[in-house]
Amino acid sequence: MLSKFKRIIGLLLVVPTVAIANVTEYQLDNGLKLIVKEDHRAPVVVSQVWYKVGSSYEHNGITGISHVLEHMMFKGTENLGPNEFSQIIAANGGRENAFTGRDYTAYFQTLEKDRLEVSFRLEAERMRKLVIDEGELLKEREVVAEERRMRTEDNPHALVREAFNAAAFVNSPYHHPVIGWMSDINNYQASDLRQWYQKWYAPNNATLVIVGDVEPENVHALAQKYFGPLKPEITAQVKPQIEVEQRGKRTINVKAPAELPYMMMGWKVPVVNTVDKEQEWHPYALEMLAGILDGGNSARFSRDLVRGDEIAASVGAGYSLFSRLADMFLVVGTPVKGKSLADLQVAVMAQIKTLQTEVVSDDELKRIKAQVVANAVYERDSVFYQGMQIGMLETIGLDWRLSDDYVKNVQAVTAEQVQTVAQQYFKDKGLTVAELIPLPLDGKQRSVSAGGRHGQ
Repeated sequence: MLSKFKRIIGLLLVVPTVAIANVTEYQLDNGLKLIVKEDHRAPVVVSQVWYKVGSSYEHNGITGISHVLEHMMFKGTENLGPNEFSQIIAANGGRENAFTGRDYTAYFQTLEKDRLEVSFRLEAERMRKLVIDEGELLKEREVVAEERRMRTEDNPHALVREAFNAAAFVNSPYHHPVIGWMSDINNYQASDLRQWYQKWYAPNNATLVIVGDVEPENVHALAQKYFGPLKPEITAQVKPQIEVEQRGKRTINVKAPAELPYMMMGWKVPVVNTVDKEQEWHPYALEMLAGILDGGNSARFSRDLVRGDEIAASVGAGYSLFSRLADMFLVVGTPVKGKSLADLQVAVMAQIKTLQTEVVSDDELKRIKAQVVANAVYERDSVFYQGMQIGMLETIGLDWRLSDDYVKNVQAVTAEQVQTVAQQYFKDKGLTVAELIPLPLDGKQRSVSAGGRHGQ
């Protein structure tokens, strides 16, 4: 009888904030949000810590600091030496890594389910007890600088993407790259990182997501043990940085050694986070529009521009409806030999015009929706991806339940709604175009670039 009484009292003390289906949500007294999703198909668990900070929180002079701090999180704490975190995870048969985005920084481990306590002990340690050593920072600055050289400065498509964002966004923090500008990377001081860490790395600015073969109450008890004692922080208030209205088409050229020309076209569009109640279907209609243009081999770009008119060697469309701030609908591509970037852009605009003037057929829309549902089902086979969806949505200020509503919202999109968003957002005044003008791979300028356009 006594043990039963203790069990009942224990349950009363840890009543979850939310418990829906196989997802349970808790809020610790220090502000840490814990979300546990049960998936008992295999004896593994994914542990993810998401911090509400990324490159869109940065300002000029410290661009890329969130990414560098991510590197430094593996360089030692008050009780762990450099790289000891990773060594302990590996010794326990786990895998771990981290990533920085525009709107978040996340750290994760995949472990056998009985090793979850190892993850919690280590993550709690570096959440508030990181040691930022000047010597380690100098070494890591060189690592990140080399990463930027390899992934951006020696990659012509990445150079175009970086220049495109810098031109498309004026006052939105999506203007600058996640990795940061090289001059900023070369000038971080240990004091800069300590201030950034102190400001953002705290339990009340974090979401702990656990997915796998676990029992929520046990996970909550572990979280209380390791994260519960951590002190919250007064985090900075992020000022609204709403992109100014674009009043005309912007075109930029990027000249770099490359084999083929390349282009990016992008229109300013809303995302789920930035639409009002009356327009909450717009992002899902834009998602469908992207699928119509680039949803596999039977989609319009592949059918008409690659195989049909043979204008594009490759062409694709993309849109991310989940981000903290308004974003872009993108089209990227490379023309076939004998065709120019101008030819490809005209062909893309013709496809857009068709979507604006002709309603998509029911059969085509059904096919795209079926692909979306199939992809959503496939993605949920991944324990890691389930955690990603929950953590990303929560960290950008949305509700994790949107992940479950995604298919329903896509299924509700009509052909007329697709036409409406095509008409409303795909206008020249909100368009930015970036073109890669290839230089010879030896770096010397040609007299005329590929495609017979853009002379010296």
